[in-house]
Amino acid sequence: MMARSNEISARIKQAAREAGFELAGVAGVGDFPELDRFPDWIAAGRAGEMKYMEARDEAGRLKRASLHHVSPWARSVIVCAVNYNTAQPYSTQVRDPKCGWISRYAWSHEDYHEAVMKKLRFVEQKLHEIVSRERRVPSPRNRRDLQTRCYVDTGPVVERVYAKYAGIGWMAKNTCILNQRLGSWLFLGVILTSLKLAPDLPAPDRCGTCTRCIQACPTDALITPYQLDSNRCISYLTIEKRGGIREEMRQGMGHHIFGCDICQDVCPWNRKAPATDAPEFQPRPELVNPALDWLANMTAEEFRQIFRGSPVRRAKLSGLRRNAVIAMSNSRERRYVPLLERLASDDDRVVAETAAWALKKLKHS
Repeated sequence: MMARSNEISARIKQAAREAGFELAGVAGVGDFPELDRFPDWIAAGRAGEMKYMEARDEAGRLKRASLHHVSPWARSVIVCAVNYNTAQPYSTQVRDPKCGWISRYAWSHEDYHEAVMKKLRFVEQKLHEIVSRERRVPSPRNRRDLQTRCYVDTGPVVERVYAKYAGIGWMAKNTCILNQRLGSWLFLGVILTSLKLAPDLPAPDRCGTCTRCIQACPTDALITPYQLDSNRCISYLTIEKRGGIREEMRQGMGHHIFGCDICQDVCPWNRKAPATDAPEFQPRPELVNPALDWLANMTAEEFRQIFRGSPVRRAKLSGLRRNAVIAMSNSRERRYVPLLERLASDDDRVVAETAAWALKKLKHS
């Protein structure tokens, strides 16, 4: 049985490579130490306003704390990873006061959720075909015996924990999955399955004594190695946070408009990370270091047109414009004074209040 399980795993990994994934592995569904700490992280308020992280089952248990709370039928987790790194400078290598930074993963024409899900569905289909042939009854009725469910960063699953135990990479001190060969520029997709497969070995932690990611974070979001406070994370502030942002956090946001790559940009393992040639992850030039005034002046129709199918939609137009205004203040460029004076009377209350604050900061800088 174990030999057959290993053979099925090998065929699944081959299917993942055919789908365009660079890495694939299998994890069990045990209650891993990282998941045991999840309830304490939630209780400490580290998730900020991301209430979906607190989703609970009918018994009141946190869904993300255990797969048993979400899919009690699951016996294995297939984890696939694809490289999205592109051959552009890192955020730490560029600083144009006229421009803002959109996180690397959001540069492409296609939403990564959809791009990765297409690949994942291919692997899922292959899994059903493999199991049908193994049972020697390749019929739709037999295939219902195998349960599967796919997630790409949208379900109640902490993907990076299963990625660690599937051997994809180790969980770095910045909480990202880090692979020795590919670095941390990885999109993850998982397939929960009722099939019992032999798990791969966990990836060993190779961070060593390095703390560059912790030292580089301008908002001190990495409160300890391997633990992130979302309330202080630039990615959270620019994407998930609605309304105004606390004034003491604004300066640390620098020129970031959507997301943040700093803790990955400074990681030594990313120095030689290969760039992908996958067309679906190639950047749109206008999203690499976009002009701040363009973003701040953007209309609702322009936002819909430009970011159709893009993860940038998550920030909403109000959040994107708010972030651009904060970046203008951090630029210390007085050229923005006329624009900020106009934005201080904007119909969007959050944008107007942020612009009034930025105007005051610029005039006194």
